[in-house]
Amino acid sequence: MVFGVIWMTCSAVVPAVIGKAIDAGVTGRDSGELWKWSAILFGVGVIQSASGIMRHRYAVLNWLTSAYRVVQLVTRQATHLGATLSKRVATGEVVAIGTNDLSHIGNAMDVLARAMGALVSFVVVAVILLQTSVTLGLVVLIGVPVLLLLLGPLLKPLQQRNLEQRDMMGHLSNIATDIVSGLRVLRGIGGERIFHDRYRTESQKVRQAGNAVARLQSVLDALQVFLPGVFVVVVVWLGARFAVQDKISPGELVAFYGYAAFLVLPLRTATEAANKWIRAHVSARRIVKVLALQPEIEDPRLAADAPAPDSELVDVRSGLRIRPGVLTAVVSEPAGDAAEVVDRLGRFAEGDVIWGGVRLDTLPRALVRERIVVSDTSAILFAGRLADQLAGIRAADPDRDERLARALHAAATSDVLEALPEGLDTLVAEKGRSFSGGQRQRLILARALARDPEVLILVESTSAVDAHTEARIAERLVGNRAGRTTVVTTSSPLMLSRADVVVFLEGGRVVAEGRHADLLTSSPAYRAVVTREEAEDVEEVAR
Repeated sequence: MVFGVIWMTCSAVVPAVIGKAIDAGVTGRDSGELWKWSAILFGVGVIQSASGIMRHRYAVLNWLTSAYRVVQLVTRQATHLGATLSKRVATGEVVAIGTNDLSHIGNAMDVLARAMGALVSFVVVAVILLQTSVTLGLVVLIGVPVLLLLLGPLLKPLQQRNLEQRDMMGHLSNIATDIVSGLRVLRGIGGERIFHDRYRTESQKVRQAGNAVARLQSVLDALQVFLPGVFVVVVVWLGARFAVQDKISPGELVAFYGYAAFLVLPLRTATEAANKWIRAHVSARRIVKVLALQPEIEDPRLAADAPAPDSELVDVRSGLRIRPGVLTAVVSEPAGDAAEVVDRLGRFAEGDVIWGGVRLDTLPRALVRERIVVSDTSAILFAGRLADQLAGIRAADPDRDERLARALHAAATSDVLEALPEGLDTLVAEKGRSFSGGQRQRLILARALARDPEVLILVESTSAVDAHTEARIAERLVGNRAGRTTVVTTSSPLMLSRADVVVFLEGGRVVAEGRHADLLTSSPAYRAVVTREEAEDVEEVAR
C-alpha cells in the first residue's frame, strides 16, 4: 500500500510539475527554471518507476500469499475436522474453494495497493486544484464521489448474481465429483448417459448464470470508461474557459488537462477495486463457512497423562476388552455394531472407553491418532509416489525401507508391485483409481502395517480379496504384528482361525469370547454368522 501511494501520487503531481515548467520556463523564457523543473520531473519519474516496480512486486507476492494461505488454512481445517468434514461440507464445495475462491481473495489483495494509491492521489489532486481554482477543485471533489454513486446501484445486483453463480458452481463440482468417484459403477449399470445428461443440464445453468453476471459486468465496465470520460470533458472545458478569461495561466491549463486525464485512472481503479472486493466477499463467506466448522470430537480442556505403553483398551458400553500384545478378532451381529465399537476405540465417536486406566476422551486427539491407528473400508490412497504413500516421507527414519518391505510382504502385494513398471516409484492416481478394489485394499493394509502403531485396528481389511490371498494375509499378519496390539473386525473364518482371541458381539454387547474353533462349538449364533461367510467363500473358490 505504501508503494502504491508513492507510485500514484507521483503520477498525480506530474501535471503540476509540467505546468510549472511551462509557466516559469517556456512562458517566462527562463532556461534555468526550465532545466530545474525538468530535473524535478525526471526525479519524480525515477521515483514513480521504482515505486511502481516495487508495488507490482509486492502486489504479486500478496496475491500468491493470500491465495495459497487460503489453501493452507482450508487444508489444515480439513485435517482438523477429520471425519466431520465429509458430514458437514460437500466435496465439491472444498474443490470450488481451491479452484475459484482463492483467486478472488488474491485479486482483492492485489488491488488493495492501487486502491489506496487512488484514494490518496485523488486527495492530492483535489488540494492542488483548490489552490489553483476553487471552482475546478470543487468540481473534482464533488464530481468523483458522484460518479462512484452512479455506479453504486449496479454493485449490489452484481454481488447477488456472483453469489448465485458461486452456489451453482459448488453444486456442479459436487455432481462432477460424484460422477468421477462412481464412474466404474455407472459403467457397470449403464448409467453413464443419465448422469452425463444431468451434468450437461446443470452446467448449462451455470453458463446461463455466468452470462447474467457478464451482462451486468459489461455494463459496469462500459460505465467505468464512459462516466470518467464525460467527467474529463467537463473539467477540460471548464479549464479552457478559465484560461480564455485569464483566470488561469497556460501552464495551469495544461496541468488541468493532465489532472483530468489522470483522474480516469483513480476512478477506474476505485470501481475495479469495488468489483473485486464484491467477488472476494462472496468467496470469503464460503471460506469462512468451512473454517467455522468445529469437529464433532474436541480435545479436552485439561488433558490427562498418557497411558503406559501396551495398556489394555476397554469399551465399556459393549464390554469389549482388548488385551495388549495379542491379535483380537471381533465378529458382530448385526455387522454394523463392530463399526460403532471401532469408532469409539479410535475416538471417532463419543463413548466410554478406558485405556490403561485413563478415559480416552481425556486425551488429546493427536496422541490418540499417533498411538491408535484405525484403517477402515473408507481409507483411500492419495495421488503421489507409491512408496511415499505407503511409508510416509519422514526423513529421520532409518527403518523406513525395512518396515515397508515387511508390510508389503504381510499384505501379499508382490503381484501388485510386479505389475507396476516402476514398482514403488510409480505415481498413484487420485484415490488409487488405477488399481482394482482388491489391489487397493492390500496397499492400504500395507500402509497401515508400515505405520507400525502401538494399537492397530483393521476394519474388514480383506473383504475385497480372494480366499487364497486372504489366507496368505492372515498367516503373515500374525508374524508382522507379533507382540503388538491388533484388532480385526471380520467374519471370515480364514482370518478368525489365526486370531489369538475372537470376541462375538450380539446386539452391541460381548456375548462370547475364545478361540475360533471353540466358539464354533459353544455358540450357535456365532457359528451361524461365520459358517454363512464360510459357505460364501467356498462358492467363490468353486466359481
